[in-house]
Amino acid sequence: MKSLVDLLLIAIKYSLVSNVVLSQFLGICAFLGVSKKVDSSKGMGGAVIFVITLASIVTHIIYIVFMKATSPLCKALGLKDGLDYLNTIVFILVIAALVQFIEMFMKKNMKGLYDALGIYLPLITTNCAVLGVALNNVTFQYNMAECIVYGIGISVGFALALLLMAQIRENIVEGNDKIPHSFQGSPIVLVTASLMAIAFCGFQGLIR
Repeated sequence: MKSLVDLLLIAIKYSLVSNVVLSQFLGICAFLGVSKKVDSSKGMGGAVIFVITLASIVTHIIYIVFMKATSPLCKALGLKDGLDYLNTIVFILVIAALVQFIEMFMKKNMKGLYDALGIYLPLITTNCAVLGVALNNVTFQYNMAECIVYGIGISVGFALALLLMAQIRENIVEGNDKIPHSFQGSPIVLVTASLMAIAFCGFQGLIR
């Protein structure tokens, strides 16, 4: 069992030092697609935090109970190597179910945010950041506490990068006439993302 300090270091490492978007380059589609406005970015960030954290818990339980070589199911079936080869398929199905639940909830109770997120909300299902967290929990052999903290750290890092980009893009729109024509639109957004990634490199060495 990890100490509270170790868990805190995991959270800091994966929210800042190894940011899922700016260092690991996962979840780029949602990062670029939803970061046009701060309001929609807040909604997407909250949804991703909820999905990743819950997915970490659910996939960890499913792996320990049904898929790991030492799980009760694999022992009962005599599967010495477990069902690890099904991890990706099973985890995608779990994530899809969680996203569907959130989508139905938002459509009924948060219609404005649901419309603002548009196609990007169901795209959380195929967001490689969400699936990456579930698979890394298995690869890193994290226990339940570590899975939860890792999921929170990754998702908070994603939300932080998303909000920073949204704020910058809103300022870019206001001063768009000062940007050279060839850099307007997607080029300046990609340049901004690159500069953000360089800035986050300043956290390297904070935690080893």
